[in-house]
Amino acid sequence: MDIRDRILDAAKRVYAQHGFRGATTRLIAIEADVNEVTLFRTFGSKAALFEALMTAHNAQTPVPPLPQEPVDPVLELTEWVRRVLTHLRENRALIRTSVGEAEERPGAAMTMCEGPTCAGGILSDYMRRLQTRGMAAADVDVETVRAMLLSSMFGDAICRDMMSGVFPEPESEAASMYVEIVVRALGVKPAARPLNVARSAAGD
Repeated sequence: MDIRDRILDAAKRVYAQHGFRGATTRLIAIEADVNEVTLFRTFGSKAALFEALMTAHNAQTPVPPLPQEPVDPVLELTEWVRRVLTHLRENRALIRTSVGEAEERPGAAMTMCEGPTCAGGILSDYMRRLQTRGMAAADVDVETVRAMLLSSMFGDAICRDMMSGVFPEPESEAASMYVEIVVRALGVKPAARPLNVARSAAGD
């Protein structure tokens, strides 16, 4: 890891713990095992460092795709929700700090939410594809279902450790439990089985 990445990684940890005001360049330099002169030579200022941090975080945010041609909505959505939840949980401290400072530093909070916002668009498009292909009820309000799922995931990832007993248990099964409710809300039909499997089940 080069010096720039070390400083960014250190800034991320220090910011998540202390917020923008508390994340001094001295603390960040100590965490990165460099001196402050190196920090300022690399980024120029604390503001520029944090702008680079937010940009890097956003660029590294994994927004998984959903299939253009849905086959098994339950399996596809469960894997998608699991991956997004994992990312949110791994970054919960950073997200909490950014949201907590939203009034003072709205740009940072918006940057932290760009990944979930993009994920919301991917999710809406997928749900509409289910409707177009007759795999989900045509009269369901996709945007409402999407909002319910994303807010549940966000709350789970950010608040689970502070609100015992509120979210689905066990934690490892939360993704499948959320998806079970979502597919019911969408009126998703059971995934079609291959013809030979269907015949075998019928005893042919």
